[in-house]
Amino acid sequence: MQSYLIVFFGAGFGGCLRHFINLAAARTMGTGFPWGTFVINISGSLAMGLIAGFLTFREGLHGSQHLRLFLLTGILGGYTTFSAFSLDAALLYDRGDVLGMALYVAGSVALALVGVFSGLAIMRALS
Repeated sequence: MQSYLIVFFGAGFGGCLRHFINLAAARTMGTGFPWGTFVINISGSLAMGLIAGFLTFREGLHGSQHLRLFLLTGILGGYTTFSAFSLDAALLYDRGDVLGMALYVAGSVALALVGVFSGLAIMRALS
């Protein structure tokens, strides 16, 4: 149960941070392009790499599961799931599974778009 609470509080913080950046981007750069999401996806992926690398390569932090849950699953999960997607792709590449990485990236993006357009079409038809 403790791990769920750790993720819960981290995700709440990450979601608030995402909302703040979306609002700030809309105010400063306008709404003609999804600048907020763009910035969030890139900064979240950079943060994922930095934090995952720090927790992996620093002595004494390998077993810090609570810290991983709070920072990676919680905060970054609430901030952007694109960071987890990016880390998964990088891990496939690091394992030498370039084909798997390419299929994962292309399949995720393509099928996510199919999912969004399908959901919109279904709801449009039901309205």
